[in-house]
Amino acid sequence: MAIGDVFAVDSCPDLYYIDTGMYDTPEYGSVYLIDADRPALVDTGIGTRYESILDALAEVGIAREDLEYILPTHVHLDHAGGAGYLAEACPNATVMTHEIGVPHLIDPENLVAGTKAAVEDQWQYYADPKPVPEDRIEGLEDGDTIDCGNHTLDVHHAPGHAPHQVMFHDRADDTLFTADAAGIWIPEVEHIRQTSPPSNFDLEDCLADIDTIREIDPEILCFGHFGPREYDESLMDEYARILEDWVADIREARAELDTDEAVIERFVDDTDMDSVWSERKARDEERLNVRGVLAYLDYTN
Repeated sequence: MAIGDVFAVDSCPDLYYIDTGMYDTPEYGSVYLIDADRPALVDTGIGTRYESILDALAEVGIAREDLEYILPTHVHLDHAGGAGYLAEACPNATVMTHEIGVPHLIDPENLVAGTKAAVEDQWQYYADPKPVPEDRIEGLEDGDTIDCGNHTLDVHHAPGHAPHQVMFHDRADDTLFTADAAGIWIPEVEHIRQTSPPSNFDLEDCLADIDTIREIDPEILCFGHFGPREYDESLMDEYARILEDWVADIREARAELDTDEAVIERFVDDTDMDSVWSERKARDEERLNVRGVLAYLDYTN
């Protein structure tokens, strides 16, 4: 699979996965296209390469004016950065995201500032987001449903990774679009990785989100990065342990070392992900996730 490719998801005849190649890393940026009576995009990528999403619509046979919904799972710009570009190109689509995130897509100035502070040097990969017109966006709440005709998406609030994060459960295919609530599944190494970015990571809420996934018990998990895989409850058990151990390790390192920067550098230097993606991306990812846990520890102590 190459950056920009689109392929059908096994056992889900109306579902396609688009690789936007976020951070120049193949398969890192997952966008999903539901070819329903009322077609929908789940997530929008980072803003760069949004044209590949439009190309995927054409490849599947959906006219831009027939796209009904653009559904960012949350407003972190690696998931919602393309929303304004796609809304402009698809004039009849309604953007729908959690109500907390709606103001940030209408006026993304604060979102951009927060993203730059969080991702630091990785900002070079982003495109400045285009605002979504206020009359083109609607807020979602836990328990809402989205009517795609022959598909119905149930909305589940999942605030552990971010307070504006939701998951979408497609009843027809029994697929769950997890956003970042289930971590980052990396097929190349068959391993799940924590995602704990600043400034809203919350361990207890993340564990509650994992419980929500267990309760839904879907057939397929559609991860926000690196695509879909079959659901396995043991994977969620593993992710819960990974998160708890991750936070405990950072808490222990903070008690041992003199500064938070020393804590960050310890985990950056010990990364084992440079064999999976670039050394720079691996180090940047470790730095981001450690900083998120340190902010959580500040908040809870």
